[in-house]
Amino acid sequence: MVTALGAWWDSFRCKPHPDPAPDVQDSSDARRSRVALVALVISAALSARPSRAEPRTSQAAAGLSGRMKSSLMPLGPPVSRDRIIASFPKWYTPAACLQLKEHFHGQVNATCQRRNTGTVGLNLSKVVVVGDLYVGKTSLIHRFCKNVFDRDYKATIGVDFEIERFEIAGIPYSLQIWDTAGQEKFKCIASAYYRGAQVIITAFDLTDMQTLEHTRQWLEDALRENEPGSCFVFLVGTKKDLLSGAACEQAEVEAVHLANEMQAEYWSVSAKTGENVKAFFSRVAALAFEQSVLQDLERRSSAWLQEWREVYQRLRRARDPPAWVAVSWDCLRGLHTPHMHGQRLLLLWRGDVEPGSCDVSVHPLC
Repeated sequence: MVTALGAWWDSFRCKPHPDPAPDVQDSSDARRSRVALVALVISAALSARPSRAEPRTSQAAAGLSGRMKSSLMPLGPPVSRDRIIASFPKWYTPAACLQLKEHFHGQVNATCQRRNTGTVGLNLSKVVVVGDLYVGKTSLIHRFCKNVFDRDYKATIGVDFEIERFEIAGIPYSLQIWDTAGQEKFKCIASAYYRGAQVIITAFDLTDMQTLEHTRQWLEDALRENEPGSCFVFLVGTKKDLLSGAACEQAEVEAVHLANEMQAEYWSVSAKTGENVKAFFSRVAALAFEQSVLQDLERRSSAWLQEWREVYQRLRRARDPPAWVAVSWDCLRGLHTPHMHGQRLLLLWRGDVEPGSCDVSVHPLC
């Protein structure tokens, strides 16, 4: 029934509806068809509503059309156990972190539980790693992606990238990690790959504080190719294993100060021992994933609002509006707005509002 109603909605939305001539009057057959259509809508809504005796999740899945739901299955083999992120990863130090919270955003949690994340699981989030020559950018990426450490240094020529798959809050998600060359002669080539980055990682060598000062310029170059405020920024100190505890703490004090100036999150890692590497990239993936879901929800909301405005204007011009506007929701979790009844019904058929969250009543057309 819901599928049939969804098909009717698609045909109504796409089919032009010219205004009727002034001398055309409604017939009794037309009125009866409107009443039948109201009955169809109510029947579909009530049939989708879970009963008290049955589990809510199975009934909600059966009642929703699911056309906009993300029922994404993992592409390829399952992700490894250490790529599964169920809870929000913690920061390295609260003195320089992007977010202090310990849980995913409430909307993100709810969306993931409904598996209604749109196309987030199909997209690649771009991560760009920049920094001076010899600071260990490639070693950091290889330790995370391949769990290897190569003692023989080979300079990156131009750019290279790795793709890492995760499962975050039950949703598949992938990072595309770009390794850029630190040599000056490749800088003009690498800068072309900064565009579209969601995360910028500026790396420096904890044993060479001059590379820390250079991170300012690297970050400026990367941000120049992206929209302001569109990227998460991380400042990462590498080769932590080469410093003693006191020397590392002293270097980190300077790094944390610079990270706050950059509005970046600070981490210290060691590609040789693997210390903090997995935790760092898990944090990167979680922040990027949360932002992707929230941006997708905002885009879809804007699209629905624009579509509703078009439909609403058409309904205002129509002499004989569709009967489904006669249905209103008495309760929709605090979102009750009398003039938005049509949008509520539209959202219901698209599978973004569970039928159990609203009560249906009929207001007959006069």
